[in-house]
Amino acid sequence: MGVRREGREAAVQFLYQHDLGGDLTPEDLANFYAFRGISPAAWRFCQKLIEGILPDKIKEIDLLIQQHAQNYELERLSAVDRNILRLALYELLSGEGTPPAVIIDEAISIAKKYGTEQSGRFVNGVLDKIRKIMATK
Repeated sequence: MGVRREGREAAVQFLYQHDLGGDLTPEDLANFYAFRGISPAAWRFCQKLIEGILPDKIKEIDLLIQQHAQNYELERLSAVDRNILRLALYELLSGEGTPPAVIIDEAISIAKKYGTEQSGRFVNGVLDKIRKIMATK
């Protein structure tokens, strides 16, 4: 597994933990790293993603999800799908050079690995819709 995939998977797991467990401290992030046991390079990427999303961007990202996940309220989405979408949307919005197709492909792969049978298609549909709207702006 590549460094970025490993970092993304760890970030989704931490976001999931945050989503279900409430507010977490920097110490919780350090404990998660020690428990998760990923490479230092993957950890740096994971930490960058998490710090980019929490706490400042999550409301903006959640609003985008709600607007484009047709017929679904944010709370009704599975916690896995919701956090995969949060991570991918942060990467799409940050514009740090990773091509949107790569970000979406990574999100789909993670959704297939950790989500339900329908997660990959659902994540793809929401992200592709948002990507198309972003491309026209």
